[in-house]
Amino acid sequence: MTIAHISDPHLDGGPRATERAARVTDFLRSMPGPVDAVLVSGDIADHGAADEYDEAAALLKLPYPVLTLPGNHDRRAEFRKGLLDEAASDEEINRVVRVGGAVFVLCDSTIPGQDDGVLTDRTLAWLDATLAEHSGDAPVFVCFHHPPVVLHLPYVDRIRQSGEERLAAVLEKHPQVVAVLCGHSHTAAATTFAGRPLVVGPGIASTVPLPLEGRPEVDFDLPPLIAFHILDDDHRLVTHYRAIV
Repeated sequence: MTIAHISDPHLDGGPRATERAARVTDFLRSMPGPVDAVLVSGDIADHGAADEYDEAAALLKLPYPVLTLPGNHDRRAEFRKGLLDEAASDEEINRVVRVGGAVFVLCDSTIPGQDDGVLTDRTLAWLDATLAEHSGDAPVFVCFHHPPVVLHLPYVDRIRQSGEERLAAVLEKHPQVVAVLCGHSHTAAATTFAGRPLVVGPGIASTVPLPLEGRPEVDFDLPPLIAFHILDDDHRLVTHYRAIV
């Protein structure tokens, strides 16, 4: 199966964010494809406003299943109304979706009013129970916004996901988890976590380069990227990154 992974469009009602997001979604829409799903790993709206989610909903009308989860710039109540067609609520947005023979467990790592993230005890208990319910042969992707590892990007490492040892303890109980997918860092990165691949979806709105590159701390000139995750029959994951110019 193939997953197109995009992240952090930060739609704010302005033409720049709209153009960059539309460039990416137009590319996805025009591909001969197919892909099995499109994952959007948070910070969909920049201010969590209703009109930002209206714009996101229009842009994300794609010929593939679209899976969304919140980031620290999103607001749970408006996110639910604008993207999930649910009643407004400030509870964590935790969902499980089965697509194309795989299970996507979408966790809410946000802390209202803060930029860093954590999986609460309630979310971790839900994740553990959900993974136990899906312990068959179907591969499982665990997804959230904040990376639970240091990426050596000072700008984002200060606001990453904390409490990662608790998450690792849950994942280690469930061998059907084939990968962890996240966003937040506005960079294309890959590492391992709890013995699984951890892949960071690159940002649409901007890029955060490594300090050694000598570029601005947040670079608004580099093009948006898409990650294509390909899971083969042996549950081995390969990721390709594509710049959309």
